[in-house]
Amino acid sequence: MSDSTATVDDLDARLEKHRVELTGYCYRMLGSSFEAEDAVQDTLVRAWRSYDKFEGRSSLRSWLYRIATNVCLDMLNAGNKRARPMDLSESTPLAKAALSPRPDNTWLEPMPDARVLPTVEDPAEAAVVKESVRLAFMAALQQLPPKQRAVLILREVLAWRASEVAELLDTSVASVNSALQRARATLAERVDSGAEAAVSDPLDEEQQKLLERYVAAFEGYDMSALTALLHEDAIMTMPPFDLWLTGHDDIAGFMTTIGSACEGSRLLPVQVNGLPGFAQYKPDPEKGGYTPWAVQVLEISDGRLTGFHFFLDTERWFPLFGVPLHLEAEADQVEQGE
Repeated sequence: MSDSTATVDDLDARLEKHRVELTGYCYRMLGSSFEAEDAVQDTLVRAWRSYDKFEGRSSLRSWLYRIATNVCLDMLNAGNKRARPMDLSESTPLAKAALSPRPDNTWLEPMPDARVLPTVEDPAEAAVVKESVRLAFMAALQQLPPKQRAVLILREVLAWRASEVAELLDTSVASVNSALQRARATLAERVDSGAEAAVSDPLDEEQQKLLERYVAAFEGYDMSALTALLHEDAIMTMPPFDLWLTGHDDIAGFMTTIGSACEGSRLLPVQVNGLPGFAQYKPDPEKGGYTPWAVQVLEISDGRLTGFHFFLDTERWFPLFGVPLHLEAEADQVEQGE
């Protein structure tokens, strides 16, 4: 192997080491799983091409964040703000429920934990990082102007010093501090602390049992058992549809009418947005077994489910989460194992 090949391989490895944390940063900035991964790929390509101009005046990590920030700010110039259904309209009563889709670029997208959360030894630090990708916080971030968003993420989530952020953004420390104050004020209005998912890391025994009861109730399609697990103001969303429901009566009513095809579903656990979740499969009447239907993200607070969100674009989500695009029926699996 030549020296130049060794140098290229070494640079590739050094850049690749930062992929997960950069993806987390770009995801918080953009609110989109796929745009975040595109932004990171663009960042690493730009870094690779211009490495000979990198003079080491800052760390490689800081330089990569500068490139990633510029990539994200360019992508955000179109002004699109990703949102959840409840950010865009009032709750729909069951009697008026209708499935009206909006374009993909409307919605805040789910993200597997493994793609955005670097391994962190300190449990307190790990908890903060997980909270920073939860849906409510992500939705609030999207309401901030792009530069305020960058300042808040760098200062509050990644714990950069104001002087480091000022250097990255080519601005003054005073300007960074002012942007941070405004961003904090906006977030305080947007994030209802009472509605925040209070999920411990790892799940405590009570939360684990709640999830087990949820799986049993959902797979058994037992609405009375499911209702008993829901907070009275629980919210259900289903992007790309703008419909959202609130309250266990309307949720159970929807699931036994418009959503009745979900009866007989199977759930596989996934880790998504720092929260527990499931890949949901519906019975497949044509092929047998089960076909993908949704990635579910569950929010838990005070021993009840306060929100469950169904992301329905399974052709995109299931490969991203590394789960199969078809499940065999249990009888088939037993036969194959014999």
